Amino acid sequence: MRDGAPTRAEVCAAAIADCFAHDGEILANPIGTLPVIGGRLAKATVAPELVMTDGEALLVENIVPLGVDNPDKVVAGWNPYRTMFDVVWSGRRHVMMGASQIDKWGNQNFAFIGSYDAPRTQLLGMRGAPGNTINDTTSYWIPAHTTRAFVPAVDVVCGVGYDRARDLGPVAGRFHHLGYVVTNLCVLDFETPENRMRLRSVHPGVTVDEVVAATGFELAIEGNVPVSRLPTDDELQWIRERIDPTGLGEEEVPNP
Repeated sequence: MRDGAPTRAEVCAAAIADCFAHDGEILANPIGTLPVIGGRLAKATVAPELVMTDGEALLVENIVPLGVDNPDKVVAGWNPYRTMFDVVWSGRRHVMMGASQIDKWGNQNFAFIGSYDAPRTQLLGMRGAPGNTINDTTSYWIPAHTTRAFVPAVDVVCGVGYDRARDLGPVAGRFHHLGYVVTNLCVLDFETPENRMRLRSVHPGVTVDEVVAATGFELAIEGNVPVSRLPTDDELQWIRERIDPTGLGEEEVPNP
């Protein structure tokens, strides 16, 4: 097992686990390396009732490691692509997506950069972001917190933010809920009266000024911002021995 003090990646994994900690019996659908590590960490420690996928077409009950060929799986159910939509429409899911751009209301873009008529960079496309954000609790993972990602206005809206959800009225009010934004620097949420993005905590070794400088809009900041918690010894054991034995998390977020 890897030893030593918790890494920045492991702090991020613990913060992501906290995003899913109180969801109950729903489908946790983290997308990306550290989101998967954090989601599986939540199921392994504080939220065993979470339903997890193997990233393909199965629901699995045990904690499946990353970076391991043909891991043992305790199959809880079959979840092909078409069946996932039944879960999405019903709101029984918490998805953690990425974001190439995000603004203070949580509007997210990973479709393209530039103008609608002549984008200069093609990205993933809309994918499932509009349906995800209208139907399910949605959080975001952004491994590089910069002013290129945190922008005053996104170039195109893929994931729906709070301002646009309000404009849609009751059609968006049933399930629309943005949870957290976890980055390599901090944790953010939307727990303000107007649902504007708030700085929830800074990771160990990061200052509030550093986060402010890396953000292209004014964050809501209330009093003394706490430091993100360190993973417990039990969580470190789960990460290092079972969930991420090959250290893929550190490849995504190296130690500063």
